[in-house]
Parts: sequence; C-alpha cells; structure tokens
Amino acid sequence: MRETPRAEPPQPRPHRAIAHTTGASCPGTPHRSDGRPPHTPRGARQPDPLGRPGTTPPVPGRPALFSALVALAVVTWQVLVHGPLARLDERVSRSLVDTVPRPLSELASDLGNMTVALPVLACAMAYAVWRGRRAAAAHAGLAMAAVPLLVIPLKEWTARPGPLEPWAHGYYPSGHTATAMVAYFGAAFLVSNRLIPVAAALTAITGAGLILRGFHWPLDVLASVALSVLLLHWPVLAARYGRPAPGGSEGEDPWGTKGGGSPSRSEDGRTS
Repeated sequence: MRETPRAEPPQPRPHRAIAHTTGASCPGTPHRSDGRPPHTPRGARQPDPLGRPGTTPPVPGRPALFSALVALAVVTWQVLVHGPLARLDERVSRSLVDTVPRPLSELASDLGNMTVALPVLACAMAYAVWRGRRAAAAHAGLAMAAVPLLVIPLKEWTARPGPLEPWAHGYYPSGHTATAMVAYFGAAFLVSNRLIPVAAALTAITGAGLILRGFHWPLDVLASVALSVLLLHWPVLAARYGRPAPGGSEGEDPWGTKGGGSPSRSEDGRTS
C-alpha cells in the first residue's frame, strides 16, 4: 500500500484576491480586475514642504499670495505713471460717487476706523490668549501694526490726489480698507473660521462705502486688499517654509484655526 502524502498547508496568495487578470506583473502587485492601476497609488504621493507624506496638491495660500503681489505691483505702477488702468479707475469712480445717500456710505466707511476695527481685534486677541494661543494673538497684533508702517510710505511715495479733493495727496492705498481687512479677518482666524464670511462682508462694505462716498478711488481699495492678503498670509508661510516651532502644533498652525478655533488638548487630555 502506498503511503498517502500529507496535504501541504495552503500558501497565502495575496495577489489572487485582487488580481483577476493575467496582467499582474508579479505576486503581491495590486491590479484592478479591468487591468487599470489603483485609483490613488501611494507611491505617487509627494511630500509637503516639511517632508510629511501624502500632500499632492499645491500648498494652500501660495496662489493667493502670488496674485496679491502681482496685483499690488501692477496697480502701484499704473498709479505712479497714470496709466490706462488708473485713468479707467478715475472714470469709474466719478460714475459711482454719491450714487447712494452720503450718510449710508459714510456709515459703511466708518467700519475701517481704528476706533471701530481695533477693539474687535483686541477682543479676539484676548480670547486667543485665554485659550492658550499666545503666538497666534501676537501674529495678529504684528499684522495690524504693520498696516501703518506699509501704508503711510506708499501714500507718501505715490502722492495720489483724492476723488473729491484733487489738491490733497496721499490717498493710495486705502488705510481704512487695510485696517478693516486685517482686523476683521485676523479676529475671525483667532476665534473661528465660521466668522470668515462675516469678515469678508465687513471688509467689502468698508471698501464700497469708501468708493461711493468719494473718500478713495477703487484702485486704492484694491491695492489695500492685496496688501492685506500679504499681511494675513505671512505667519502661515513663515511656519510652512521656515523652521518648525518647538512643540509642533503652534508653529504649524500659527493662527490657531485648526478645528474652527476650538481649544487644543494636550497629551494628558487637559484643555489648553
């Protein structure tokens, strides 16, 4: 009688469960049943600027930063040489001034006053400090402090006259618009991302009021928006491309906006 050979234990075949065609290049190589490669191959993912894997799209904020730089440079150049864009800007402004009642446009433009915008930002900074995000509050304060340091020299350099006061100079760019945008967006970043639409609306109302009242040309407002984008992005870009801050999270999210402004938690579970 011949000895019956013992059955060998089944060998794992990882490729058989996912490869149903003869196109599988080697055992264990994942292939779709229709011969196409997987939808998101992990090997194709590129690391982000800090070396973390899995970031394939561009770094957020870079297109907006580049667009703001280009817009500010082009508009400033056109204002200095009184080019076609500046002349078009003046014609548009003359058609818009006083198309709404002056009390209404003045009320809208007052949203960019220091006495209105700064208390909003100060309250948001105090809230951020109370939540333990002191670096984020400091970034917001520095961004606001940079507004007059940049706007005033630009006003002196361009010496642009006003829509209703051609004998006066120093209207470009709009300090009220920059104050409103940095203050309201900075406050939104410190408190909650859900407030960003509110900050955008307040900034738009401020700029519209300045144009409709004749306090500024439209290009004055546009240049201040571009300048404010640069001021609001610098802490994010510094954290992304600079040296990560010790401890990690504060350096990677300088505004403290992850989670919509919710408080962070330490490793032992305590709320900071």
